[in-house]
Amino acid sequence: MNSEANFQETSDSREAPLGRLSRGGMREDVWAPLRKLTSARIALGRAGGSMPTRHQLDFQLAHACARDAVWSRFDPDALAADMRKLGPEVITVESAARDRAEFLQRPDLGRRLATESRVRLLQQFGQSAGVDLAIIVTDGLSALAVTTQSPPFLAELLHLLQHDSWSIAPLIVARHGRVALQDEIGEICRAKISLILIGERPGLGSPDSMGLYFIYSPKTGKTDADRNCVSNIRQGGLPPVEAAQKVRHLLYACRKMAISGVQLKDDSAAAISDLGDLLPLD
Repeated sequence: MNSEANFQETSDSREAPLGRLSRGGMREDVWAPLRKLTSARIALGRAGGSMPTRHQLDFQLAHACARDAVWSRFDPDALAADMRKLGPEVITVESAARDRAEFLQRPDLGRRLATESRVRLLQQFGQSAGVDLAIIVTDGLSALAVTTQSPPFLAELLHLLQHDSWSIAPLIVARHGRVALQDEIGEICRAKISLILIGERPGLGSPDSMGLYFIYSPKTGKTDADRNCVSNIRQGGLPPVEAAQKVRHLLYACRKMAISGVQLKDDSAAAISDLGDLLPLD
């Protein structure tokens, strides 16, 4: 009887919010202020020797959402239609990965274009004089991320770049792409800078997180040390509009100094100062 009573007392008390007892005998949740600042799972408590049921179910739901994001179907034509509403020409291409399973099992295939797509881009850009920027959008490990975050991000970025006299290649939407796909595409487009928007590996609570990478003088064989990354672009992280403003400054510095990767540091204050009168008044 005593052991059962002790177990019940422990289970009931730990199901309540963790913290100290107030003067009125109620348990005060001292972790509440910290939870308001993060979506991380902290101080979940316990029920007996286990995690409380509600938190266990929440964890399982988050894991299922992450798996769904990885395996969700990507429709490049639908996304391209949304992109065309922003004004620029849009081209759809395929990586060398033939389907989602092969894309996940063979990362190398996602880093290069399918033969037909490569030939088509070479025909279109073969006589091109070159551009400042090539922008690629690809599903990566979360189609949900790019279909949700890339339209508002690009709407803001393209608006900002109009003030900076950028020449931009047609937007390229690629299926089953990895980050390094930007090297081959940027080289074909004869772009000074290649920027790729890609669905990030889903976390437990962020299946819609988009990342982006840009690189100066893109060409096959470049390494990750040559790239700059901005990650966690989503409403629960770095909102798309704010991300676009940050990336605008980074791209300006990249073009001005002709460097990227470990050589290019994120000094937003200095970048804003350098832009000066280029910042739009609206």
